[in-house]
Order: sequence, then structure tokens, then C-alpha cells
Amino acid sequence: MRNIRAVQRLHMWLETEDGMMLGLGRIQLLELVEELGSLNKAASAMGMSYRAAWGRMKQTETVIGQPLVERSGPKKGFRLTPLGHDIVSMFRTWHKEVEAYAVSRAKDIFPWATEPYVEGKAKISSSA
Repeated sequence: MRNIRAVQRLHMWLETEDGMMLGLGRIQLLELVEELGSLNKAASAMGMSYRAAWGRMKQTETVIGQPLVERSGPKKGFRLTPLGHDIVSMFRTWHKEVEAYAVSRAKDIFPWATEPYVEGKAKISSSA
């Protein structure tokens, strides 16, 4: 068998009977809102319309039952609520732990090297 190096990609999300709750895209949106102070700028950075970003945010808040973002002052920007910060942290922890387990199991099961996906990494490393 040739020397294959596989990158593991996981698409994980949480949903309820009321709809989509959380996924990586919504977490990235929340992180960008916190970083940029603006839902519009966060949406633009993700290549989506403000309306689409607002709809996703409202859907998640409706399912959770509490706000994740709030107005940050007279300029009418946004920031994360304490719950918003907690949700981002919990999701990132969950994602990291599930990914680590999946990489470990893939190494046990498959006869080739498997590594986790690294955001922004141009190509798979060639070192063993």
C-alpha cells in the first residue's frame, strides 16, 4: 500500500426538534462578532449577508432560549453575552476532544497516517 497521509474532517453540530442549535459555522460567527464588535462585519468576513447571519443567530438563540449576543453601546455594535462566551468555550472543548478521539481511533483502525484538520494549513505535512 502506498504511503497515504489522510486529514480527518469532522462536521459536528447540535440540533433539537426546534431546529439547528450549534455548529462550527455559528461558533465562528460568534467568535467574529466578539472580535469585530459587529454582526455585519462578522457576516461579511464569513462571506454571508447580514440577514443570513442574523437569522442563524436568532435561530440559535430561540432554540437555546437565551441571548448569545447583546448591544455593546451607543454605536450599536454587538458583543457576546456571558452565555455566548460559555457556549463558544464549551463547543470548542467538545469539538477538540471528539476530534482527538477520532484521530486516535483512526490511527488504530486504518493502515495509514491520519492527522486532524488544521484551519488555514495549506497542505498536509510530509513528516512522519
